[in-house]
Amino acid sequence: MSAQRGRDMLIRVADGVGGWSTLAGLKTRRLALGNGTVDITDSDSAGRWRHLLSDAGVRQASISGQGIFRDAQSDALVREAFFNGAAMELQFAMPDFGALEGAFQITSLEYSGNHDGEVTFEIAFESAAALTFEAT
Repeated sequence: MSAQRGRDMLIRVADGVGGWSTLAGLKTRRLALGNGTVDITDSDSAGRWRHLLSDAGVRQASISGQGIFRDAQSDALVREAFFNGAAMELQFAMPDFGALEGAFQITSLEYSGNHDGEVTFEIAFESAAALTFEAT
């Protein structure tokens, strides 16, 4: 895989009519994948090394971004999902990697701004169900 531009990473929100609306105005985007472990180490473990139970931990995905709201449609979708506490369908797409898609819940939404600057936002999502991944 060759070097890629960060701006080509996209966070898309399902628009409710079968399409996607890109979360506009993002300056930074982040995807973090995690896989919890289940420790099954006991006093008989070989060499006193930790033993983990395969395929038993909880998987999670976190998506976050920071930027400025530039699109009324994606702003409205995010705001509505936050105030309703509802999970929303997201897609995190990165060229030469693939797209991760599924239900996410907003865990943090922050707005800020200086008197001589633009209003910015930071948003964080956590996976809320099983996700799908399609490699490109």
